[in-house]
Amino acid sequence: MPAEHTATLRRFNRTYTQRVGALDDSYLGLGWPLGASRLIFEIGEAGTTVRELRDRLDLDSGYLSRLLRRLSRAGVVVVEPDPADRRRRLVTLTSEGRTVRRELDRRSEDRAATLIAPLTERQRDRLTEALATADLLVRAATVRLRTVAPDDPAAVEAVGRYFAELDERFPSGFDPGDAAASDTAAMSPPAGVFVVATSDGEPVACGGVQQIAARTGEIKRMWVHPEWRGAGLGARMLGHLEDCARDLGHRRVNLDTNGSLVEAISMYQRAGYRPVERYNDNPYAEAFFSKELRQRGRRASP
Repeated sequence: MPAEHTATLRRFNRTYTQRVGALDDSYLGLGWPLGASRLIFEIGEAGTTVRELRDRLDLDSGYLSRLLRRLSRAGVVVVEPDPADRRRRLVTLTSEGRTVRRELDRRSEDRAATLIAPLTERQRDRLTEALATADLLVRAATVRLRTVAPDDPAAVEAVGRYFAELDERFPSGFDPGDAAASDTAAMSPPAGVFVVATSDGEPVACGGVQQIAARTGEIKRMWVHPEWRGAGLGARMLGHLEDCARDLGHRRVNLDTNGSLVEAISMYQRAGYRPVERYNDNPYAEAFFSKELRQRGRRASP
C-alpha cells in the first residue's frame, strides 16, 4: 500500500480530532470526555441495549461497562434488566440525560458551523461532498462480514429489506412465496452458508451460498443497501461468497437475477461471470450466469 495513502488519512485524523475538540477532557465544555459524550448521543431518546451499544460502537465490554457506571453515578443514564428478557440490559437516558443530549446536539452544531464559517459557499459544497465520500469509504473499509444462521435477526432484517426492494423495482412486484423457507434451509450449515455485512451494528449487505449440484454452488439473496452502492461493498461481498463456496468444496458457482437489476448484472460481468442457459424455475429470473472458481494454490512440497 502506498505510504501517501496512510499518511493522508493519519494527517486528517490529527487535524480533525484537534479542531473538533476530541482531545479535550471536557468535550464541548459539558464535563464529559468524547467517549462518554458519544455514548449519551448513541443511547438516544428512545434508549437501547448494552449489546446494541457494544456492537454499534465496537467497544470493549469492560470499557463500555466503566463508561455506563460513570454516567449512571452522575444520574445521566439508567441501566436495568429488560423485563422481556432478563439476560439483556436496557440503557435509557434520565430526564437530566436527555437535557445533556440536547445540549450536546446544540453545541456540536455550533462547533461545526463555526468551523466552516470562513469558507465560501463553493468551498463548503466541496467539503460536504468530500466528507460524504470519505465517510462512506471509511465505513465500507471497516464493514464486518459475519457468517450467521439464516434466521439470525440481522439476516432476517437484511433479507426483508432485499425482498422489499425487489417488490419495489420489479415491474410486476415480488412475492418470495414458499421459496424463501426452502432457500433458508439450503443456506444453513453444513451444506450452505449465509453472510451478513454490518456497519455500526446495522446490516448493510447480505448473501448466501447453497448447493445445487455436485461441486456446484449457487449464490442467493445477494443484496447491498442502496446508500452503500458505489463503495465496492457488492464486489467485496461477492468475492467473500465465492471464497465460502470454495470452502464448501464447490468448483463452480451459478446465480440468477432479474433483468431490471442492471447494476447487479454489470457487477457480475466485471467479476468474470458468463451468461448461461436457464438452470432453474425461478419465475423472476431473466438472466443466468456461471463462473469457474479458481482453486487456492497448494503449498509446494518441502
